[in-house]
Amino acid sequence: MRLLEERIAKDGIVKAGGVLRVDSFLNHQMDVTLYEEMAKEFYRLYEGCGVNKILTIEASGIGIACLTAWAFGCPAVFAKKSRTSNLADDVYTARVKSFTHGGECDIMVSKDYLHPEDRVLIIDDFLANGEALAGLIKLVRDAGATVVGAGIAIEKAFQPGGERIRSSGVRVESLARIKSMSPEGGIEFC
Repeated sequence: MRLLEERIAKDGIVKAGGVLRVDSFLNHQMDVTLYEEMAKEFYRLYEGCGVNKILTIEASGIGIACLTAWAFGCPAVFAKKSRTSNLADDVYTARVKSFTHGGECDIMVSKDYLHPEDRVLIIDDFLANGEALAGLIKLVRDAGATVVGAGIAIEKAFQPGGERIRSSGVRVESLARIKSMSPEGGIEFC
């Protein structure tokens, strides 16, 4: 998606250690006009696939997931990273490692919100090593639901996550795919 690539090139900041800061428009301060365009693109890519639920993981994917759910006219659900008092006792869980946070956590979705008849589109802001996405796929499959695919805002194509998930048979559509990046050399898109 050209619009997103242009925004990354203009406002993204490459940090040491393979970190891309896009918090000025994507995952801290949110450019909802850009989100709307991303949601329209995810709708175009997955229109006709019978999507009836959007799933993401807290917190950075929630905004994009909500606008994508609006485009599809269906609910958005997010996997929680910690048990809260208002979370049902009966949950689907998966253990995931976080590239950004450098640790592991259990993600959870109440069994009230994922069902075998659901056709789920997973939405997230980043795909790097694929751990979060693999965890979300597990939750959907544990529910007996169908993973229609994954819509990713930014994929770090130089990391193994995209290939790993695609080779498992899941359709992954990334709006911006980064071939390489460094603080000195900038960002090169696929």
